[in-house]
Amino acid sequence: MDAYEVNRARAQLALFVADVFASVPRKDQRAKGDCYLRGLMLDGRRKSIQPMAERLPDGNEQNLQQFVNQSTWDPVPVRRRIAERMVPLIGPDAW
Repeated sequence: MDAYEVNRARAQLALFVADVFASVPRKDQRAKGDCYLRGLMLDGRRKSIQPMAERLPDGNEQNLQQFVNQSTWDPVPVRRRIAERMVPLIGPDAW
């Protein structure tokens, strides 16, 4: 996706982020999760923190690095919620 397509989907992405990151206790961490997901969605070969931060208008390399590597939120409920949302869409044979 290019930046225009990501911005067009921003309202839907905000709802998705609010749902899947609902278990994350801090508002600033949820905001960094939104930024991180937008970085993953944008065009670009490298999906590591530095190039993603450079592509995002609100990207901050240090904030994204802390969100991914050092934040104190539990990723298990986030992964579980994403899986729950995907099951009806992809109909997996196993989970």
